[in-house]
Amino acid sequence: MELPILIDPDSDLPTYHQIYEQLRRAILIGRLPSRQRVPSIRELARSLGVSCTTITQSYELLHSEGYLQSIIGSGTFVSEQLPEDLLSSTSTQPAIDSVCNSWSSVRLSQYGSRLVRLSETPIPKPFPNSLYKPLRLDPATLQQWRKLLRHHLRSENWTDLENAFDPLGLYSLREAIAYYIRRTRAVQCDAAQIIIVSSTLQALTLITSVLVDQGDEVILENPGCPEVHQLFLSQGVQLHPVPIDDSGMITEHLPSVSTTKTKLVYVTPSHQFPLGGVLSLHRRHELLNWANQSGVVIIEDDYDSEYRYCGRPIPSLQGLDRNDSVIYVGDFSGALFPVVNIGYFVAPPPLVPVLACAKRLSYSRVPLLEQYILTDFINQGHLERHIRRTWKRYAQRRHFLIEQLQLHLGDRVTILGEDAGVHLTVRLHNHSRDEETIERIAQQKIIEWVGTSPYYLRDARPNEFVVSYADLNQQEIQDVVQSLAQILAD
Repeated sequence: MELPILIDPDSDLPTYHQIYEQLRRAILIGRLPSRQRVPSIRELARSLGVSCTTITQSYELLHSEGYLQSIIGSGTFVSEQLPEDLLSSTSTQPAIDSVCNSWSSVRLSQYGSRLVRLSETPIPKPFPNSLYKPLRLDPATLQQWRKLLRHHLRSENWTDLENAFDPLGLYSLREAIAYYIRRTRAVQCDAAQIIIVSSTLQALTLITSVLVDQGDEVILENPGCPEVHQLFLSQGVQLHPVPIDDSGMITEHLPSVSTTKTKLVYVTPSHQFPLGGVLSLHRRHELLNWANQSGVVIIEDDYDSEYRYCGRPIPSLQGLDRNDSVIYVGDFSGALFPVVNIGYFVAPPPLVPVLACAKRLSYSRVPLLEQYILTDFINQGHLERHIRRTWKRYAQRRHFLIEQLQLHLGDRVTILGEDAGVHLTVRLHNHSRDEETIERIAQQKIIEWVGTSPYYLRDARPNEFVVSYADLNQQEIQDVVQSLAQILAD
């Protein structure tokens, strides 16, 4: 990336200071948004025709004032939080307004202005429910789905038609989901508590609109899903990241019950995204006790709980809860195929009326035909048969990927999160700051390698990559691993 920087040889300011001033201004007016990667020292020096020492002096000054931050192995980026909260201060408001109004004469709301800033931050992939490129759909599943589709297109006996405009969704589907998750995930619920949505993000949007105000605090795992981060930030909330380890969120890092300003906690306890830890039973109880004492609501995103390969499954947080502290969120697009845009969430009984009202006023309806098909798909046992087939396939690919990583990379890597889900994370034992090595990995045509740095709100780990294996055959897995081994050997 080349930056339009003008150097005046007749200026009284040293060259490094001229570069510093122009970069600083580009950051303040939003031309270089937060988390934007800036050119390496060598690139910028070559582009401007100056020495690397000059660029180093400029970057060091920007670093010292908090405008830039370096992530080992990934590069140098514009800081997410600028000095003295400049983005929200009156001194930068005209600059923000000019960005907001560059495409329109209408003055945006605070929410609109936040969206402008967020829209300039690229979203990395993968993220929950999009952990893979378009899947080679399971033939048996697709055939059964088509059969049900044809059946309902021909049917003139839609017995639940009177419930078609229920803002909570088709009642027969809610009954089917309630039965399924009570049995498979030990969720305590009935159909009246379930609200049908188009996706996990729509569920989170409805929940946050009802439970948080601008300035409230939301606790989430660090690292986590960037789209979820952006959704919460669009509501104007303060994010409180809590670190994780192999046993999920480290509950000892939760704020004191007596001082917390938290309204929500968002967790992925069955398979933490992206590092893959499973929240231990002990920590589940600690989190529930903390939420009960502090009056905080927990959002449990159970995005790929169907795929667990080792150990006994742990009941959902919601199933352990005794105080109506948990909202359980699920989605069918990951387990089936992305074109099935149906998700759901289970609300505690006291929250059902207000969340149903929020859903009704959003006027965002899930297609009725898809709801009918999914109802039959669950009730006739096709969903569980699909899970069994794909579980076996993913388990084989997981085993082969781990085998290849150990064979070709050995102790040069640590494998994280391999016990569940359809992805794992690889941590390279390569402490080099050589950006070229990391860029070569990132530029591979095989897209399953994705660096984790953008998933961190702070304290990013270098040399970590998410590897999705759901749609890879053995030859492709071999190619991916050998490609990485070759890059690290060069």
